[in-house]
Amino acid sequence: MNADYDAPMKTNNKVALITGANRGLGLQTARELGKRGITLLLGVRDLPKSQEALNELAGLGHTVEAIRLDVSDISGHNQVYRQISERYGKLDILVNNAGIWKESLTSSSNIGGANNTSTVQLELLREIFETNFFGTIHLTQVLLPLIRKSPAGRIVNVSSILGSLTLHSDPASPIYQHKAFAYDASKTALNSFTVHLAHELRATPIKVNSAHPGWVRTEIGGRRSGSGYF
Repeated sequence: MNADYDAPMKTNNKVALITGANRGLGLQTARELGKRGITLLLGVRDLPKSQEALNELAGLGHTVEAIRLDVSDISGHNQVYRQISERYGKLDILVNNAGIWKESLTSSSNIGGANNTSTVQLELLREIFETNFFGTIHLTQVLLPLIRKSPAGRIVNVSSILGSLTLHSDPASPIYQHKAFAYDASKTALNSFTVHLAHELRATPIKVNSAHPGWVRTEIGGRRSGSGYF
């Protein structure tokens, strides 16, 4: 259960890397995959903060380790590749769960607060895209050779209904009034990446999907209930 990768541990079990895995959706995903006997690699920015999650998952009988991984820092992605390659030799499942939300949650009638698309700062857009889009794409590209070694590789991009241009354009849709441009645009772009990568890999055993988990009471989801939009 250490994070040092000091010895090879080749396994016939499926191996899954989950980004942003020490809490929230990432941790719950790890719990569910662990029930299926899948070896869990928790991608976390701060290894000491992952200890509670490691202890819980190990206590449930799951095989689990933590990997230092900041999705927005692409300079560390090749090290993640090397660690997984040396330790396991393959990657069966990549769950791109890590994501950030920086826009206001002040309005009770609008998840993103007032629509400020015309004034959104480019710095905010860049910060959100670095994690939700650019970092996710780069990590996936770096790890794809390991996923190709799986007999049935899976890539899951955790997205959101808020990335749907169709629903944002429909006054009758449940998200029509909920406009948080930076976050929404990052998820629209992520969905496009999913569709294009799935098409590229259509003749391989690898499947690529986006997943909309709905509202969950996490740090991003907040305490509001029933919105179902994240």
